[in-house]
Formats: sequence, structure tokens, C-alpha cells
Amino acid sequence: MNKELLRTLSAQLDTPSYIFDLDAFNKRAALVRKYFGEKTGLCFSIKANPFLLGRLPETFDKIEVCSPGELTVCEKTGVDMSKIIFSGVNKTEKDVHRAADDEVGTFTAESRLHVKMINAEGVARGKVFPVLLRVTDVKGGTQFGMEEKEVLDIIANREDYKGMEIVGIHYFTGTQKKKAKPIERELAYITDLLDRVKAELGFVIERVEYGTGLAVDYFDDNADALEEERLASISEPIRALAEKAALTVEMGRFFAAPCGYYLTKVIDAKTNYDINYVIVDGGLNQLKYDGQLQGMQIPKIVHLKNHDGEDGVKAWTLCGSLCTTADILARAAEFDSLAIGDILVFCRTGAYSVTEGMAVFLSREMPQVSVYSEKSFP
Repeated sequence: MNKELLRTLSAQLDTPSYIFDLDAFNKRAALVRKYFGEKTGLCFSIKANPFLLGRLPETFDKIEVCSPGELTVCEKTGVDMSKIIFSGVNKTEKDVHRAADDEVGTFTAESRLHVKMINAEGVARGKVFPVLLRVTDVKGGTQFGMEEKEVLDIIANREDYKGMEIVGIHYFTGTQKKKAKPIERELAYITDLLDRVKAELGFVIERVEYGTGLAVDYFDDNADALEEERLASISEPIRALAEKAALTVEMGRFFAAPCGYYLTKVIDAKTNYDINYVIVDGGLNQLKYDGQLQGMQIPKIVHLKNHDGEDGVKAWTLCGSLCTTADILARAAEFDSLAIGDILVFCRTGAYSVTEGMAVFLSREMPQVSVYSEKSFP
């Protein structure tokens, strides 16, 4: 969004508030499709931004849901439940039963307990549920998924499970990967695993859900170009894997981050021991940029003046409304004639920021959430 459009929209909103640009969201999804090709399915992980769920472009084939709360969002939004991959490290019998009632398209299993629960639910209903077995990070493992040897054992004994069908694997190791090499190694591992399972167990893994963890640049003026370069750098091995199995690439941050804007108003301004401070009506309870200590980096911030005075360029420490010295949004950020009543717009806040902050700390008012599209805005 350009500055004038942000000014027009800000005049219609209270602060603090979020605006999510649906056109930018759709554009990002189309860009990923361009590089990964038509054979690669795209999955939106709604933990990145559940507010976009009811407005997903047709580009997305799947929706990753990781909690009962996210399942509730899907139910209330009326999405196509057959698109849902019901994931998450913590599943209970109640969760599995409810997801089965909702007729989700696919379950993931991150442990033998998950396998047991999903299979039992299928047997009880006289149904066979499609299941993706999650393989943990082969570099040493995390709490997510299972060791390869355990996954192979479950596949080897697949005839024991009458209420589920193992249709594929799920592999995701982490986020904010800036280089192609780690992703290339993971894709090579998945390809090798598919070949070994077929050769050793006589089983064809038909589907792969893979999370690239592709990085988003929050503090670089050339962010869009850098992110497109990353897409291009992994497009060839992604397309190659899509030729071996029905590949779905799952991402949340990479799809949604560029579409978000956080608006907060300057409420107070003062100078303490030669440091200029402003207090805004938002704060770190609502705004979080990934991977950085709050205030140590300066993101792109658009300054919307609501006054006529001129005071020159000064460096300001931007502070939120919380009673903690940790509530710093940026240090030494330079603005021309910043004053009480002005609006500051933090860009690239479309992923996680709206839900990842300490929302209830100090019981401050929750931010408004709005969506924008050129098609619906006069």
C-alpha cells in the first residue's frame, strides 16, 4: 500500500489496528505458484494468520490446522473441510473425534499415540482415515514427529491399522531459512526416503507435505526481491519432488507476512536524559517481528502526520503502552516532525504478529482487524 492509501484507510479506523491487504496476499500466493509449478500443491498454515482464512485465494489446495481453536475458526468460517490437514503435536481423543465429525481431509500422526487414536476412531466409525506420518528432523530430532525408524516400522506393519491409511509423510524442521542449501538437503532426504521405502518395504509413499521454512525479510528495504530470489533458488528441486509424489508445500509466514499493516497512534512524547521517547497506544503485546529482540532492529514504518507543525528530523525510541521497560518497538528511529496524534504504520506484519504478542498482558484493548481489497474499496 502507498502512503496516501494508508492515510485514507487510517481515517476510517481507530488505533491500534491491523489492516490485511488481500490483494498483496493473493499476489504472494500467485508468485509461489509461478515458481513451484502447477503440480505442486500449496497449503496455508493458518497459525500464521487465521483472519485470512475466509478469504483464501483458490491458489491454495490445503489448509493446515494445528489446534482445536483453529478447527473452531474453520467451522465458523465455513471452509471446505476436505482441504484441512489436521496437524499439531498435541492431539487428544476428543480432538480426533471432533475432527472426524468435521470430516477433515487428512490427519497427521506425530507419535504412536496419534496413530493409535486415529486408527481407533476410524475402526469405531467403520471408516479409513488418510494419514500422513510426520518424520522428525533428521539432524537430531525435536519434539515434533517421530524418528525415521519408527515411521518405517509403522509403515512395515501397516496391515495392523484397519481404521487408517498411510498416504504419505509430513516433513518440516523449522522456519526462517535464508539459504537454499538446507532446503535442498531436506528435499534430497525426502526423495531418498521415498526410494528406500519403496525398495525395502514395497510401499509407495503417494503424498508429501513439506514445510520449506522459507525466510521473510522484515528489516531489509529490498525484501520482496530477496524473497523472490529464494523462491527461484529452490524451485527446481521442489518441482523435481513433485514429479515423484503428490507434493504439497506448506507455508504460513512466507505467504502472509507482506500483506499486513499495524497502525498505532502517538499518545505522548517526552525527552529523558537526551533520549526522545514517544508512547503509542499499541505495543509488544500486539506487535512482534520474528527472530529479533524487540527494538533492536527498525522495520519499515510509515509516518502519517496529523498536525501542521515542523520540528525537523529527530531520532525517537518508540514505546508501547505496557508497564514494562521491555515494551520497545524501535530504538533511534528517525522521523520528521513526529508529534502527538500522528499515526505510525508498521509494515510486513501479516504473519504471526497479530496473534503472537502477549495479548492479555495489562488487559489493554485488543486491536481492530480489517481487510482491504481494491476490488471492494471505492
